[in-house]
Amino acid sequence: MEVFGLTLTQIISIIGLFVLGLLVGILIRRLIGVALVLLAIVILAIALGYLSPSTLVTLLHYAGYAMSVAYAKAQQFIGAIPYSSLAFIIGLIIGLIKG
Repeated sequence: MEVFGLTLTQIISIIGLFVLGLLVGILIRRLIGVALVLLAIVILAIALGYLSPSTLVTLLHYAGYAMSVAYAKAQQFIGAIPYSSLAFIIGLIIGLIKG
């Protein structure tokens, strides 16, 4: 069975890539939102005196170590993401905008 010259397998593949892009876009948007909230909390804690600059430097040092480990793990998954697919990119953009 073909629709517009595409087989059922190709249509399912395109839909799957679109949904994957949509989910990645939603995840990225939510992570950016969480990062902004954490930044606001840190700024407020410094302004109110609950967090000193030296404590913040220590926290950033530990966060930097954790981020380097997370970055190394994320590099393993980047090869699996089909970011060259048009369906994935369209889903990603919609996920980032509508998220």
